[in-house]
Amino acid sequence: MTESRELYALYFTRFANAFGLVTLLTLLPTYIDLLDPQGFVLGMFATGLTLAQAGTVIPVSYLGDRFDKRSLLVGGLALAALVYGLFPLVDSSWGFVFVRGLQGVAATVAGLLGLSLVGQLARDTERGTTIGTSNAWRFAAAIGGSLSAGFLYDRFGFDAVFGLLLVICGAAALAVWLWVDPDETTTEGFAFADLAMNRRILTITSFRAQYAIAVTLVRTWVPIFAGVAAARGGLGYNAAINGATAVAVVLAAEKFTNMLAQPYTGSLSDRFGRARFVFIGGLCYGLVALVVPFTPAIGTALGLPESYPFFGSLSAAFLPLVALNALLGIADSIREPASMALFADEGTGNGVASSFGVRSLVWRPGSVLAPLAGGWLTTNAGMEWVFYLGAASAFTGVAAFLGILTYQHGRSGLAKW
Repeated sequence: MTESRELYALYFTRFANAFGLVTLLTLLPTYIDLLDPQGFVLGMFATGLTLAQAGTVIPVSYLGDRFDKRSLLVGGLALAALVYGLFPLVDSSWGFVFVRGLQGVAATVAGLLGLSLVGQLARDTERGTTIGTSNAWRFAAAIGGSLSAGFLYDRFGFDAVFGLLLVICGAAALAVWLWVDPDETTTEGFAFADLAMNRRILTITSFRAQYAIAVTLVRTWVPIFAGVAAARGGLGYNAAINGATAVAVVLAAEKFTNMLAQPYTGSLSDRFGRARFVFIGGLCYGLVALVVPFTPAIGTALGLPESYPFFGSLSAAFLPLVALNALLGIADSIREPASMALFADEGTGNGVASSFGVRSLVWRPGSVLAPLAGGWLTTNAGMEWVFYLGAASAFTGVAAFLGILTYQHGRSGLAKW
């Protein structure tokens, strides 16, 4: 019963962290239209978050393995509540970048330590299932965050949106403090360095470093593609009657399918091994991303409506974009619990926070550089090239992963672990 109580408190922590992140992602095109950033500064709207996350990973991993993860997690959630109280005060592009950076620090503490505790408490034979369930809470939050952000902003403005976030993060901090036992599984030394040289972790990072570019570009630019003005290469849904809500529906489709599928795909990785799910999920993600820029042509070819009740005039691309984003969620649900469980498998008993820290840090170069490349491509080549680059990065990542496993284990490499 105690273990179940702890896990549910941690699931709610992941809910709160994801709620805040997806809310800001949903409102990103709104901030772009209001503050009008260009080129490098446009890229920094996403990179301000990821740069802060990159700089926070190693110290948080070290402190999480050396001291009480629970206390640090409560502090991260309290910081998140403070940050969401600052967002309504933002009135410039660089001000937004700064507060977004503070959000990145809080999100890293809450996300990394919350996931570490979930992986640590999970039974060895059910780790993929437990992590998949944890991720399902995260995606439930993403759905609620995207839909509530659009609805509340369209009707009440920024104050209502960020007031809700402050309450949720405060409640999560209280739940962890009351229901999660102090963490006594400390690790001596600097576990991060040892795990960074782990053979399996090195293999998965050959994929993850490249795949970070794909996911960062696609997740960041789908709402931008949907929301920004057509003159800038987007679909211009923000010009509709309830434009922020229309963007939220597009985002929610990916979160909904991911939420439904992850507990099941996580259980499959427990039964059949991790590697093949990483490979198949990454390949499918690249294929779907490649099609996203063609949604206007698909909608026109299928004769789909361009106007909808409640939203008003959108475009024929609306339903294809919702469908493709749902498929992106399915593709990611195949990969993510298997990948996370692999890092937890290798880190349990050796420094689980550091294991997830390696996982997070490998992601950072791609997630920092990708938005800058996306901003440049959007301004100078066209928004469709953001998705082409994202698809190419997914394909090169799965090719490297398959190549290393084949070299190490032969043609049956994907079945080895």
